[in-house]
Order: sequence, then C-alpha cells, then structure tokens
Amino acid sequence: MNRIEGRVKVTGLATYAAEYPAEGVAYACAVQSRIAKGRIKRVDGGPALESPGVLAVLSCEDPPRMSEDADPELALFQHREVAYRGQIVAAVVADTYENARAAAAAVRVDYDPDDHDVTLSADHPGLYKPDVVNPGFPTDTGKGDVEAGLAAAATTVEVTYETPVLHNNPMEPHAALAYWDAEGRLLVYDTAQGTSTSRDMIATALGLPPERVRVVSRHVGGGFGSKGSTRPQAVLAALAARAVGRPVKIALTRQQMFDVTGYRTPTIQRLRLGADAQGRLTALEHVAYEQSSTLVEFAEQTTVPGRVMYATPALRTAHRLVRLDVATPSWMRAPGECPGMYALESAMDELAYAAGLDPVELRIVNDAETEPGTGLPFSSRDLVGCLREGARRFGWERRDPAPGIRREGEWLVGTGVAASTYPARRSPCQAVATVWDGDFLVQVAAADIGTGARTALTRIAADTLEVSPERVHVELGDSDLPRAPVAGGSMGTASWGSAVVRACEELKRDGKKGRADTTEEIKGDAELARHAFGAQFAEVRVSSVTGEIRVARLLGVFAAGRIVDPTLARSQFIGGMTMGLGMALMEETLTDAEFGGFLHRDLAQYHVPVCADVRDVEAVWLDERDGELNPMGSKGIGEIGIVGTAAAIGNAVFHATGHRVRELPITPAKVLMPRF
Repeated sequence: MNRIEGRVKVTGLATYAAEYPAEGVAYACAVQSRIAKGRIKRVDGGPALESPGVLAVLSCEDPPRMSEDADPELALFQHREVAYRGQIVAAVVADTYENARAAAAAVRVDYDPDDHDVTLSADHPGLYKPDVVNPGFPTDTGKGDVEAGLAAAATTVEVTYETPVLHNNPMEPHAALAYWDAEGRLLVYDTAQGTSTSRDMIATALGLPPERVRVVSRHVGGGFGSKGSTRPQAVLAALAARAVGRPVKIALTRQQMFDVTGYRTPTIQRLRLGADAQGRLTALEHVAYEQSSTLVEFAEQTTVPGRVMYATPALRTAHRLVRLDVATPSWMRAPGECPGMYALESAMDELAYAAGLDPVELRIVNDAETEPGTGLPFSSRDLVGCLREGARRFGWERRDPAPGIRREGEWLVGTGVAASTYPARRSPCQAVATVWDGDFLVQVAAADIGTGARTALTRIAADTLEVSPERVHVELGDSDLPRAPVAGGSMGTASWGSAVVRACEELKRDGKKGRADTTEEIKGDAELARHAFGAQFAEVRVSSVTGEIRVARLLGVFAAGRIVDPTLARSQFIGGMTMGLGMALMEETLTDAEFGGFLHRDLAQYHVPVCADVRDVEAVWLDERDGELNPMGSKGIGEIGIVGTAAAIGNAVFHATGHRVRELPITPAKVLMPRF
C-alpha cells in the first residue's frame, strides 16, 4: 500500500498544529529564565506593553487561574521559584509573531539567584533509590549471589559506561493553537503523540472537566517521545487565549525546544560480568546513575534490559537518581532500553575479547529460555535466529577477530555486533467501525506521528473486514474520537489495532456498527514475557590520521512478530538505526556547569546524522509467529531499531582501532586520545 496521507503531505495540504487558520489569531512568545535556581523578585512587563501590537503580558505578577493538580512543568506563572535555566517565567501576546517576539525581549525580570547544582556524578550525595522506574518497573532486582558468581568466574569484566544528555529534534517544532468558544469549551490544535492523554493533562492543568477540552492533532511531524505528554506550549496557548479573548498560536523555537520539551537523561552505568571457561555467564550486575529535576521525578528504566537478555544464575540490576537544578528529562526513542543496552552490549563485547570468544557466539551460548529477571516464559524469542541470520548476511565468518590490524591506506577497518530488545506491550483502547456511504469508517483517537499509522490501521481493518483497503477510511488524531493511548512505547499499532480488529469483527456480526474497548481483553492476557529481539551489525572505517569515523555498513535483523506493512516497517527500522548512529558518533547536549542550562541549543551545534553518514544501511526481519500478543500477532518496531546500534558501532570502532571508548559520543578526539 501507498501511504494513505502521502499525497497531502507531498503537496503541502497536510495541516500541522501551527498551520490551522483562525480568524483574529494572536501570537504568544515565551520569556525564559536566565538563572538556574532562585526566585523571581519582579517581572516588569511595562516596556513590552508599550511595544507595537502587544495585547497582554502573562507572569507570576498576576498568576492566571490554574489547578493545584497541574503537572509542575505545566503550572505556568503560579510560583516565583525558578527550578532551571530556560524555564518559562513570562509570556507576551501580540497581534503578530514578530511583535510578540520583539516584545518578549523587552520584558525585564529581576531575580534573587541561589547556588545551583546541575552535574550528575556516581558519588553525588543526593543520590537515592526511587520507588519505581518508568513506566512502573521495580527499581532494583536481584537473584542469586553476584559476588560468588564473579569469584567463581574464569573471566570477569568490570567497566563503566557513560551517555550524555540527548535531545529529541522532530522536524515539526512544538506548537499549539488554542481557542475558547462561547460556551467555554477549549479547542487546542497541538503537536501531540496522543490526543486523549493531552486532553486529560490540559484539563487537569486548567481545572476543567475533560469533556470541556478537545485536542486535535491530525498530522505530527515527528515526536520520538518529546510529544508523548503535554508540553508547556499547549497550556500557554490556552492561558493566553483566555487572557486576550481571541485565538492564540505559539510555536517554540528550536532553541526553546531544548529547554522545555524533555530530553534523555545522562547516565553513568557500572557493570560487572563473569563467565566460565565456556563463556556462560556466572554473574551480571548493572547499576545506573541518572538525573531528574527538582520539579518532577522521572526515573528511566536503564538497567531493565539486563533482566531480559541473558541467562545467568546471579543477576542484580539497580537504579539511583539525583534531583538537580535542571529541566525534567522525559521519553526519547526507546527510553531505558537504548542507553541500557548500549552499556550492556558493550560490556558483553569486552567479555568476549577477554575470554577469547567470538562476540556472536558468546551471545548465543547465553541465550535465555525464560526471562532471567522474572522466570516467565517468553511468548516468542528468536534472538539466536537474528544473530545467525545477521552473521550470514554480514559475512561475519570472514572477520579477523584480532582488533586494530585491518588497514586500507590510512583507514582502520573494524566490525562489531550487538543484540537489541524492546517490550511488546499494548494498552487499553477503544474504536468504532461503521458502514459509511457504502464503504467503512473506522474511528480511533490514535496519532500518526509520521510512522504511517493511518496506513497500518487501514490494512488491519481491511484484512478483518475482508474488503479492499480502498473501501476503508480511518479517522484519527482527535480527542473527541474513541479513546486511545499515545503513539509511544512501540505499542501504538498493537493497542489501536487490537481495538480496530474487535470493532470490525462486531461490525461484521451487526451489519451496521461495531464498538470495541479492549480493557478487559488485555486484563485477561496470559502472564508471559513479551519482547521483540534483534541483532545489529556495523562496519566502520577510522582514519588513523584524523580520527574521523565513517560507518560503511549497518545491518539490522529483527524478530518482531507479524510485520503489518513491509514498507512502513523498513522505514521504522532504518530510522531507528540512523538515530542510533547519531547517538554513537555525534549527538550530545553539554550542560553549562557555571550558569546552568544547555550549551548545545540548535542543529548547528547538536549534530544529527544525514544520508551521507552511512553508505549502506539494511533492515530485514524473520518470519516470526506469535499468537499470544494481539489479534495481529505483531510486535512494536518503532524503537527496537535504535537499541543496540550505538553498541554495535562502538564495538566496531574498538575492533578497528584496539581502543575502547566508553563515553558517548565517540569523537575523533576520543579515538586519538591514546596517542597523546
């Protein structure tokens, strides 16, 4: 199938949040804090109010009415305390965007600054054990005796890996258009990965019943987690529209997005692994140190993959968190699994070299029959199949295992491998299917964030109804439609598709209409470990003169249940692998220890990969049948592509150079460091 929305996108007819027309629209621009911690003494909006076209200045001097239950990141202008540099402390509303932005620069804010702390360390005195890690996993787990397992091991590895602050940078900036009608109902056009969730968060923040709020987000230009929950621009647009009595539009700048739309927490990860003479693990310990803000606790599930991957008699995983004077971290593609598997798969590579074993075979010999952390049986697991098929396609048998010896002129050449995993979840969802003018209309408040959700759901509905896809019309992206979970956690298609299948099945029985709510169905799911698995292979070339790293080949092989649409699937896998390449070699946001806030604040400084950065990228999948997942037998694929990629590239850099870089990103300076 071609993409359902393909024509409107390439012709420019697809309407995004900042593009909806509104009569008499005004524009808002945020004013951000210049300190990292302290208190606002005074906001002087006088000069701004004298500027051309200005309608209002919002600030804590006259706090707008909001609920006490508002998320602290959304409770705009309710307090004078400053929690981080870049926090929104005021806003200007004007008749044009240019006037609003110029007037925002005229707002004067006086502060009473305090000493701040923005630096994560593994020995920070404020580290503590959170109750749970995202979305609800136990913080710590353990089985067996790790110390005894390490003592009995023939080979041990003890290493520390670090990952930096990373930022989502979707093509479409975070934007919103808010409008209050005559009856006091709020309409928000928002950049949201889930309109049902966004409606609830906005309603809670403003103290409104959910039925008085409608969120529309028919097209979203990427999200990667940063649009998975409501961001301040949506609430600011609503507050501003209420203040001036007319529709208000706001679009965050790229620099503002770095401050108030979330980011991936930096991590410090300590691993200890032991293996016997045959390479079988005797112990595995994985401890992660992370940060959150003083406003909201967000603890990423970094070590959870260790509870899934490899058989071992002794296993300990743990998370420690410190609350710093920084913005609140949030979801970024494959939160937890992505940084956690980078460290685990890098450590497994180090164990393979230390034990004199092939890295592919080490993973195969430690394949788990049941989930190591819980003992639950897997609904399906074909990690070994992914590793073997990947090795065959990649030509792994031609690899010289010795590092740092293959050279082509100035270029050192190396290859690396890493495994990947991601949970195969689904959440409760509702859907309605009706006969519509001789065709079929399917309605669900799903979100298409560029992944092709319309196309996938059209195919699922058509297969269930046993009609051609041309006869099925899918309506989504509106909170007034049947409730649906966010497009996130690689559970969108599984969740929405389950409801669509059930609604279409009922329509076939009824003949006119079918309704579905999968809440009870999901409660009845058998207790199984549900995960997708994969294997990533990379070939790199490293300049012995400059330290420049070029990725010559990337291959991903995945076992992800039934693939609903091959074209969409390949796009998702390759997109994830490309982001993994960026994580490995270039993406990094530096924190300003002196003044707080982030130093890399735009795409001139925060580098992301482009087509020229990888010459050959390929994604394939195994034919995996799993009847325990959902009616489609599918597993999520939006995130597993990024998991493992950074480790595969890092392992290839070591194979090329003989030098192990344990702090991302792997830059030329770090590659050349041993020479100076």
